[in-house]
Amino acid sequence: MRAFAALVLVLWATAANADWLADVQPAKLVGEGDFSVFGFRLYRAQMWSERLPVDYDERFALHIIYARGIRRERFVDTGMSEIRRLASAPIPADTLAHWRADMMQALVDVGPGDQLSAIYLPGKGVRFYAGDRMTGEFDDLAFARAFFGIWLDPSTRAPTLRKQLLGVSP
Repeated sequence: MRAFAALVLVLWATAANADWLADVQPAKLVGEGDFSVFGFRLYRAQMWSERLPVDYDERFALHIIYARGIRRERFVDTGMSEIRRLASAPIPADTLAHWRADMMQALVDVGPGDQLSAIYLPGKGVRFYAGDRMTGEFDDLAFARAFFGIWLDPSTRAPTLRKQLLGVSP
């Protein structure tokens, strides 16, 4: 009986901490590249998708492996700044506040080797992982598109990385 209870606990824990990659299977690595600032590599980003070209009609994942420590607040501040910059029209203050709260829940402080992932859920929104632990799921397509736009929008601050992620350049 004790062995059965232990097995149930292991299965429950595995389901609760599902691996981010299982969320996008049978996806394949589309592209990857490094993001650096002033010659310092901050992270390596990977795009995973079942379909090429990657688009918002199919599930895909952005997976990031960090080379340096970054605080959650820095992620959120930078992300929100980019979302505002890339927006085609001003975003209402209450929407920005809600998105900021979502990002604060989903993102964590990272150190070298830590991994964060975001899964685009078509028709629904976005799911976030820190390592293999799900940190948030948000049913908000506008937020999901704005978040992924940081990397995928044609006006991104990292156009070379965008091309690499989308498999457009070697």
